[in-house]
Amino acid sequence: MELKVLLGTFALIFVAELGDKTQLTTMVLAAQSRSPVSVFVGAALALVTSSLVGVLLGGAITQVVPVRFIRLGAGVVFVVIGLFLALGRA
Repeated sequence: MELKVLLGTFALIFVAELGDKTQLTTMVLAAQSRSPVSVFVGAALALVTSSLVGVLLGGAITQVVPVRFIRLGAGVVFVVIGLFLALGRA
Protein backbone atom coordinates (compact mmCIF):
# COMPACT_ATOMS: atom_id res chain seq x y z
CA MET A 1 0.00 0.00 0.00
CA GLU A 2 1.33 3.41 -0.95
CA LEU A 3 1.05 5.90 1.91
CA LYS A 4 1.21 8.92 -0.42
CA VAL A 5 -1.73 7.63 -2.49
CA LEU A 6 -3.68 6.70 0.66
CA LEU A 7 -3.22 10.14 2.27
CA GLY A 8 -3.90 11.99 -0.97
CA THR A 9 -7.09 10.02 -1.57
CA PHE A 10 -8.24 10.55 2.01
CA ALA A 11 -7.63 14.30 1.86
CA LEU A 12 -9.33 14.74 -1.51
CA ILE A 13 -12.42 12.68 -0.63
CA PHE A 14 -12.68 14.19 2.85
CA VAL A 15 -12.67 17.76 1.53
CA ALA A 16 -15.02 16.86 -1.34
CA GLU A 17 -17.54 15.32 1.05
CA LEU A 18 -17.61 18.23 3.51
CA GLY A 19 -20.93 20.02 3.30
CA ASP A 20 -22.30 17.89 0.48
CA LYS A 21 -25.78 16.40 0.43
CA THR A 22 -24.56 13.09 1.88
CA GLN A 23 -23.14 14.79 4.96
CA LEU A 24 -26.21 16.98 5.36
CA THR A 25 -28.50 13.95 5.01
CA THR A 26 -26.46 12.06 7.60
CA MET A 27 -26.71 15.02 9.97
CA VAL A 28 -30.50 15.10 9.57
CA LEU A 29 -30.79 11.34 10.09
CA ALA A 30 -28.63 11.53 13.21
CA ALA A 31 -30.69 14.42 14.56
CA GLN A 32 -33.98 12.57 13.94
CA SER A 33 -32.74 9.22 15.17
CA ARG A 34 -32.33 8.03 18.70
CA SER A 35 -29.47 5.89 17.49
CA PRO A 36 -26.66 8.04 16.07
CA VAL A 37 -24.25 5.09 16.18
CA SER A 38 -26.56 3.17 13.82
CA VAL A 39 -26.69 6.18 11.51
CA PHE A 40 -22.89 6.39 11.55
CA VAL A 41 -22.45 2.68 10.80
CA GLY A 42 -25.07 2.76 8.03
CA ALA A 43 -23.55 5.87 6.44
CA ALA A 44 -20.01 4.49 6.73
CA LEU A 45 -21.03 1.19 5.11
CA ALA A 46 -22.80 3.06 2.31
CA LEU A 47 -19.74 5.22 1.62
CA VAL A 48 -17.41 2.22 1.69
CA THR A 49 -19.67 0.31 -0.71
CA SER A 50 -19.97 3.31 -3.02
CA SER A 51 -16.18 3.70 -3.01
CA LEU A 52 -15.73 -0.01 -3.75
CA VAL A 53 -17.98 0.30 -6.81
CA GLY A 54 -15.97 3.33 -7.95
CA VAL A 55 -12.64 1.55 -7.50
CA LEU A 56 -13.80 -1.61 -9.27
CA LEU A 57 -15.35 0.30 -12.18
CA GLY A 58 -12.36 2.64 -12.39
CA GLY A 59 -9.99 -0.30 -12.55
CA ALA A 60 -12.08 -2.06 -15.19
CA ILE A 61 -12.61 1.02 -17.35
CA THR A 62 -8.89 1.87 -17.45
CA GLN A 63 -8.28 -1.55 -19.00
CA VAL A 64 -10.31 -0.43 -22.04
CA VAL A 65 -10.23 3.39 -22.11
CA PRO A 66 -7.05 5.48 -21.73
CA VAL A 67 -6.88 7.54 -18.52
CA ARG A 68 -6.66 10.85 -20.41
CA PHE A 69 -10.05 10.20 -22.04
CA ILE A 70 -11.56 9.33 -18.67
CA ARG A 71 -10.24 12.61 -17.23
CA LEU A 72 -11.55 14.54 -20.23
CA GLY A 73 -14.96 12.86 -19.97
CA ALA A 74 -15.18 13.53 -16.24
CA GLY A 75 -14.23 17.17 -16.80
CA VAL A 76 -16.91 17.59 -19.45
CA VAL A 77 -19.54 15.99 -17.20
CA PHE A 78 -18.63 18.31 -14.30
CA VAL A 79 -18.77 21.38 -16.55
CA VAL A 80 -22.18 20.35 -17.93
CA ILE A 81 -23.51 19.75 -14.40
CA GLY A 82 -22.12 23.14 -13.35
CA LEU A 83 -23.84 24.83 -16.28
CA PHE A 84 -27.15 23.17 -15.46
CA LEU A 85 -26.83 24.28 -11.83
CA ALA A 86 -25.83 27.82 -12.81
CA LEU A 87 -28.74 28.11 -15.21
CA GLY A 88 -31.19 26.70 -12.66
CA ARG A 89 -32.12 23.67 -14.75
CA ALA A 90 -31.11 21.04 -12.21
